[in-house]
Amino acid sequence: MSSDKIIGEWKKKIFKPIYWLEGEESYYIDEVMEYAEHHILSEQEAGFNLSIFYGKDANWADVINACRKYPMFSDKQVVLLKEAQQMRDVEKLDAYVESPLTSTIFVVSYKDKKVDGRSKLAKVLKQKGEMLTTKKLYENQLPEWANNMVHSKGFTITQKAVLLLVDHIGNDLQRISNEIDKLLVNLSGSQNITEDDIEKYVGISKEYNVFELTDALGRKDLVKAIRIIRYFGENPKAGPIQMVLPALHNFFSKTYSVFGVQGGDEKSIASALGVPPFFVKDYINAAKRYGFAGVEQALMLLHHYNLKSIGIGDIGSSDASLMSEMVVKMMN
Repeated sequence: MSSDKIIGEWKKKIFKPIYWLEGEESYYIDEVMEYAEHHILSEQEAGFNLSIFYGKDANWADVINACRKYPMFSDKQVVLLKEAQQMRDVEKLDAYVESPLTSTIFVVSYKDKKVDGRSKLAKVLKQKGEMLTTKKLYENQLPEWANNMVHSKGFTITQKAVLLLVDHIGNDLQRISNEIDKLLVNLSGSQNITEDDIEKYVGISKEYNVFELTDALGRKDLVKAIRIIRYFGENPKAGPIQMVLPALHNFFSKTYSVFGVQGGDEKSIASALGVPPFFVKDYINAAKRYGFAGVEQALMLLHHYNLKSIGIGDIGSSDASLMSEMVVKMMN
């Protein structure tokens, strides 16, 4: 079950006794926990019927005893167990999960891991509980996720603006969400987020960033690429080599994959690469400009300069010097 479906059912006053939230992506787990804490019960009901435990400090017996209490002045009580992955003897919760009270809504967050599928707890959870298992999004899914987040709030965002945002933040849904909220608060009358807004309110240069460097390399625009790298050299936080090289490797890896796609049409390539259709032309054009041997060489150079960046085969060169040398070799 998804976080949206769980919260949707709660809004309709449809509750189950056990909710187990686990997995790698904490954003969805936190979203459900926040709703359970602040919206299932009214403020008056919560004073008597909301219990919150934290795994590091909680005793399994105390949690079960809280779950077995009956609500006061309400037909439901809510018991939250946060950070359950840090709780000793968490598997002993199986005794309650096997026979829960229908008047208790027990919600457990179990972050960054999954309950052992061989345990009795896992088996009774599958029978008696509602489980949410989360996974980290792939990098190529982040632009669509951010775009949908903006649209869900009644706004729009330009393609370049969303790419700038996710390239800068990376795979951190909570940070992306927070930055979007900050942007929406600062928009003065407009319903559309642009790259100018990203530059002004998030602090990302719309001209000097990893996305623009990748674009310059894809088009073999050496002048633009060197200009961006020089900016990175003067502003180390804007483009550290440890962030730039993986982004370039991702671009050339996908470009390399273009050569292996049968048919060669944009739809087939987008599907094979697992990227949104509007990205595909960049990879196709780069493949044409570099050719198979050129893309292969680019990947080898990225590996070589990654080693240099950590001091293997090079001592003392600046990040900007290494990247400048690398892109010149790529384009020649």
